[in-house]
Amino acid sequence: MLSLSGKHIVLGVTGSIAAYKSADLVRRLSDVGAELRVVMTKTACEFITPLTLETLSHHPVAIDLLDTGKEFEILHITLARWADWILIAPASADIISRLAQGRADDLLSALILASECPLALVPAMNNKMWSNQATVANLELLRSRGVQVLGPAGGEQACGERGSGCLLDPLSIVSDMEQLVVPGALQDKQVLVTAGPTFEPIDPVRFIGNKSSGKMGFAIAQAAAEAGATVVLIAGPVNLVTPPGVIRINVETAKEMFDSVFGKVAESDIFIGCAAVSDYRPSRAVDHKIKKTKHNLRIELEPTIDIISEITKKDNEMFVVGFAAETHNVTLYAKEKLRYKRLDMIAANKVGKGVGLSVDCNMLDVFWHNGHHTLKLASKVQLARNLMKLIIKRYYVKNKTETS
Repeated sequence: MLSLSGKHIVLGVTGSIAAYKSADLVRRLSDVGAELRVVMTKTACEFITPLTLETLSHHPVAIDLLDTGKEFEILHITLARWADWILIAPASADIISRLAQGRADDLLSALILASECPLALVPAMNNKMWSNQATVANLELLRSRGVQVLGPAGGEQACGERGSGCLLDPLSIVSDMEQLVVPGALQDKQVLVTAGPTFEPIDPVRFIGNKSSGKMGFAIAQAAAEAGATVVLIAGPVNLVTPPGVIRINVETAKEMFDSVFGKVAESDIFIGCAAVSDYRPSRAVDHKIKKTKHNLRIELEPTIDIISEITKKDNEMFVVGFAAETHNVTLYAKEKLRYKRLDMIAANKVGKGVGLSVDCNMLDVFWHNGHHTLKLASKVQLARNLMKLIIKRYYVKNKTETS
């Protein structure tokens, strides 16, 4: 299967002399299976004609935000809903600035603001514009929102100067997109994901919990949806936006999460247990607020049900992924958990102050039977996509073995 087969990509072309390379980029993206729609800014049309990109993409090029020729179609909404990815190449300093401000005064910026799909920018500008503090600050802001920035390259520029700010060559852009995009290999599959902490009540106002933010689990649910799966996300008490297209079930306690998981697990092909489920709960929660006194307070704890172990006891066909968050001996504990919980794969990371929990970037060591792969430090959104590629690969290896 081609690397970007079936992926819907909106290619935005903005006003830069490097816009001439977009013709080759359209052809290269089509060669690896991407389905393209091209959107040009009016300034981009001064550098390359829309007819060229229409001919190469086999679809009309969209330019105007208010296109009276398309009756009953709100073009920026239609394109925003159609796209799996938006790729802007070249991305001028102007479009970068306008996206950072959240402006929507042309078709390209409006559809980006209306879209929930991931966005990648390939900058192209003069080296002094690239290093200007305003551009640096704008890109830092966009990266913090999850925008991917590819390049730029260095070299001789159209103005005669040399330095960073050159557009990456089309083959490099395609290669980078292949690394970013999760293959759509989970059509007709259901993925069940747990995320966030659980809260175990002590009394009506106090609980035992943990510092899990749920960010990794939500990113995994998003990556699974990008891969074409039907995704059910069972989330503990977190304040996060549900990823597009994902079915969300909110729970609070380990028991509620257990019940919700086993209400959906029989329908699922892949289970990814990313939630930090409490290991213990108070054996008895009182129904009134415990008043503070001068005496010590003793609370008896009992173990909660181990959700992932119960799954692997009952189902050997499902592909089961666990997580191990450890303060030390990460590899040792992860491999032990992989073995005694009979998992197909485990993703492990170190946690502690400023590491692993409640941060936006992380890294993972992923283990399976006789296999290991390290996923380097990245935003949790991209880390989840990289992990999903491994899960997809190992899922089909397991299924091929079991059906052969």
